[in-house]
Amino acid sequence: MNDKLVTPPISAKVRENYSSLDGLRAYAAVGIVLMHVQANLMIKPSDNILTGNVIPWFTNFTLLFMIISAFSMCCGYYERVKSGAITPAKFYAKRYHRTWPFFAMMVMISFVMEPSWSTFCQSFADLTMCFNLLPNPNIEVIGVGWFLGTVFTFYMLFPFFTFLLDNKKRGWIVLLLSLVFCYIAIVYFGTPDFVVKPIDKVNIIYSAPFFVAGGMIYLYRHSIKCWVEKHWMIALASCLVLTVLRFVVDIKGLFILPDLIVFAAWLIYAIGSKDIVLNNRVAKYLSGISMEIYLCHMMFFRVVSMLHLDKFIHNNDMLYVATCIMTLIGAICFSHVIKYYVFPFVESKLSSYKK
Repeated sequence: MNDKLVTPPISAKVRENYSSLDGLRAYAAVGIVLMHVQANLMIKPSDNILTGNVIPWFTNFTLLFMIISAFSMCCGYYERVKSGAITPAKFYAKRYHRTWPFFAMMVMISFVMEPSWSTFCQSFADLTMCFNLLPNPNIEVIGVGWFLGTVFTFYMLFPFFTFLLDNKKRGWIVLLLSLVFCYIAIVYFGTPDFVVKPIDKVNIIYSAPFFVAGGMIYLYRHSIKCWVEKHWMIALASCLVLTVLRFVVDIKGLFILPDLIVFAAWLIYAIGSKDIVLNNRVAKYLSGISMEIYLCHMMFFRVVSMLHLDKFIHNNDMLYVATCIMTLIGAICFSHVIKYYVFPFVESKLSSYKK
């Protein structure tokens, strides 16, 4: 028996764990559900600062998802792509395996429920995951799927992304250039002379600063983690103040900067935080199915709408709360069963068939 210690290869590293990111993903997914329910509910809850300002803003949690996605992608693949430790085939296969099955299932359900030439074309585009390369990707089949299209475009560009963020100095230049390009795209190229609708977060140029910000935070992750662990109260207070300022200060003319700063601040806090609110079993569980909840929640909202709860609940606010709870329960249960039972069963059957 050889008692020599085997030195692991240089590329083998302990996977970095930032468990508080689970909280950000979980609350972002729930927040988007709350926003969509309020936006689509025929009988609106009472008008106040929460329903008039805060909940509608939850639509921008997709931008928070982008920053988190970029940071998480860098944690898993930045060094491996730079060093060539992972092949393009393996990299893209992993990305498809992660995002495609559940999305494809939802697309097929939508097509079966409303079959037509239009839904066929849109479903086909959805299934390629490359639909954001279309000049006007206004796809209604799984409308919330636009986010996956934008993120998958980021996946396609990830090798180029690692080149752009090769070092911190270049990264800052790229972040500045992405902001300038985003601004020009909105005010100049987003006019009727160039496009049929304004440029928004569906467009990769608009979303690029959020992905770059996530990558930049990755480059500084070690120093960020140390600082937040020592000064977590200052970091938390800063996040709360920035979030409040987002609502009380006139931000017209600042285009994406307020949301970029707020979401970057929360990611920075989460990297070094041991906050029980962000880091707990419920948040971890919801984070694990956050993408699935996001993709299927509108289906369950429509199911809940068919129950006509307004016939039994006459208070508008309680109707909204009940609709949100039932929509979330339906989306969570469905996501759990599909991800942890149906897909593993299908994969095991396919594996045994191949053998």
